[in-house]
Amino acid sequence: MIGLAGKLKWFGATLTLGLLLAGQPLAVCAQEAVTAQAKPEILVVDRERLFTNSAFGRASIAREEEAARALEAENSRIQAGLVAEEQELTVLRKTLSAEDFATRADAFDQKVERIRAEQDAKARDLTKARDENGKAFLVAVAPVLEGILNRSGAVVLLDKGLIILAVSSIDVTDEAIAEVDKVLAAPSPPAP
Repeated sequence: MIGLAGKLKWFGATLTLGLLLAGQPLAVCAQEAVTAQAKPEILVVDRERLFTNSAFGRASIAREEEAARALEAENSRIQAGLVAEEQELTVLRKTLSAEDFATRADAFDQKVERIRAEQDAKARDLTKARDENGKAFLVAVAPVLEGILNRSGAVVLLDKGLIILAVSSIDVTDEAIAEVDKVLAAPSPPAP
């Protein structure tokens, strides 16, 4: 059983906690007002959205998709030719000697392996070009991002993908896209 002193102590602690909590909204409001007026020291930018939503990025993506479609069409034509050649070889098998058939089958297999290696290399080249294009974009937009950083008074600009939680007011991606579109022309397609 709690004595009178214990009850008074508990009441005093509860009253103190209540008073502290009652004053909390004022402290939070005051802190939010200071935060709203203070310039953020950290800014974030969504690098993926910066690239895909800028005119430069959209043109680059369109060019990459066009090249991928062209490679896919080329692969389909090659595959159709190889299927026809394989069917012809199958028909010839009945009329050729075992040695002649083996020679032609080996040549066909080598041709298929060579073509596969060539087409794989073309696909890797597309991926490499996409990566290089992304890196070149980041180099080209660095001065724009630096300008935004300097104007804001912030000390660091982070990729939004590295952030777990942040207030939306420090995200400067839309501002960066607008400035990049003003400064950086969309890349022209390569000459045929």
